[in-house]
Amino acid sequence: MIKNATDMRTEMREQMRGGKGSVKIAHLFEPGEFQGKARLMARVTLAPGCSIGPHEHAGEEELFYIAKGRGLVHDGGQVREVASGDAIITGGGSSSHAIENIGAEDLELVAVIHTY
Repeated sequence: MIKNATDMRTEMREQMRGGKGSVKIAHLFEPGEFQGKARLMARVTLAPGCSIGPHEHAGEEELFYIAKGRGLVHDGGQVREVASGDAIITGGGSSSHAIENIGAEDLELVAVIHTY
């Protein structure tokens, strides 16, 4: 399947998971368009100063690939700065995680949430 960007569902979420500002989510593929156990496959964009607040994933993992920008990730008590080219695996329900754009440009990441 080939899907053009113009065919992807896009949504804006305000104060996502208690975070700051707006988060743009472009759904690359929707459940049912692919095989497997993923429930989210999206390009996520956070403007400078925006964030996704702390949350957990019981029985799931979330994978992030940082495509552009700089962010600060809180993951299970660990805080690390991330930038373009970095990748993160988090979840499992044992700890919470959050991400914030700390740069001067948009923070763009590819996110996949899948169940075990």
